[in-house]
Amino acid sequence: MTPSPSERLGAGTPRLSLNRWTFRTTPLQEFLEVTAANGIDAVGLWRQDVAEVGLEALRRRVDDAGLRVSSLCRGGFLTAAAEADRTAALEDNHRAIDEAAALGAATLVLVVGGVDREDKDLIGARSRVTEAVTALAPYAEERGVTLSIEPLHPMFAADRAVVSTLDQALDIAEASGSPAAGVVVDTYHVWWDPCLERAIQRAAASDRLFSYQVCDWNLPLAAEPLHSRGYMGDGYIDFPSITAMIKEAGYTGDIEVEIFNEDVWATPADDSAKTIAERFTQLVLPSA
Repeated sequence: MTPSPSERLGAGTPRLSLNRWTFRTTPLQEFLEVTAANGIDAVGLWRQDVAEVGLEALRRRVDDAGLRVSSLCRGGFLTAAAEADRTAALEDNHRAIDEAAALGAATLVLVVGGVDREDKDLIGARSRVTEAVTALAPYAEERGVTLSIEPLHPMFAADRAVVSTLDQALDIAEASGSPAAGVVVDTYHVWWDPCLERAIQRAAASDRLFSYQVCDWNLPLAAEPLHSRGYMGDGYIDFPSITAMIKEAGYTGDIEVEIFNEDVWATPADDSAKTIAERFTQLVLPSA
């Protein structure tokens, strides 16, 4: 009898998951095949993949490749001031939760949204995120899905995320009162935070550390700063130290490599997967 994908956790490169956006320009089926061919067990998918092939077809493709889904990205964008926009955002996030459940994804990543240009009220925007997560968490809990609030580097506060630190994300998760609300630690966004270790310990104490994503911080910054994410070891992030913090917190789940980089996207997928596995084995796994 063939074991299920979950029973094969640890085959190949243990705990490594490839995020779909690391292979953004690679056709979906090729991405899944390359992942499996390199002995990697899990993938982080995006809702664009659902839109491309359909939810049931995507689940079949993942299963046929012998893979698991470590996360689905992304829900969120919860900061709009207009009531109609807030209602639409909640409806879209309900759909995202349903998609995550159908894919067997461990968690739905929430990028909470930037400042509403109509009012420029940063404090109000954060308050609306708290209200929305509180409203969504029971729905997620019913469907066996966790919500991973992702703090983004402060330079993205205007357009992508008014939550910039792990502590801010935890404030929102804890205010929800639901065990389904937690956080994702993405090294690109939080490596600079002088309170990071304490915040990771705080997440562990409340069982709200749901996902760990890694990539490096490259310089010079690209014209689109999000595209300055790089292979581990190419930039400035101390992966052994941060990963040791994550281990100390008791996290034993998948570790996703999520890279947005024009040069990486131009690299043949198999070559990129091999580079990622090598860097992961050298810089991340020994401390995990």
